[in-house]
Amino acid sequence: MKLTWHDAEEIALLLVQSYPETDPLAVRFTDLHKMVTGLSSFDDDPKKSNEGILEAIQMAWHEEYQEK
Repeated sequence: MKLTWHDAEEIALLLVQSYPETDPLAVRFTDLHKMVTGLSSFDDDPKKSNEGILEAIQMAWHEEYQEK
């Protein structure tokens, strides 16, 4: 399954698996952008992200991080 910027929940799950010790709230949006575009199942235009999309991903990641 190929992910796009609008798959915040699925991206968050992959980020928790890929970066289990990283506090999502400590990650800058520029670094988050690199992390997301570096995921093997991510397949969207890197230029289509914006602050709102990155914030949604960060918050979903934070929720998953707290549950682990």
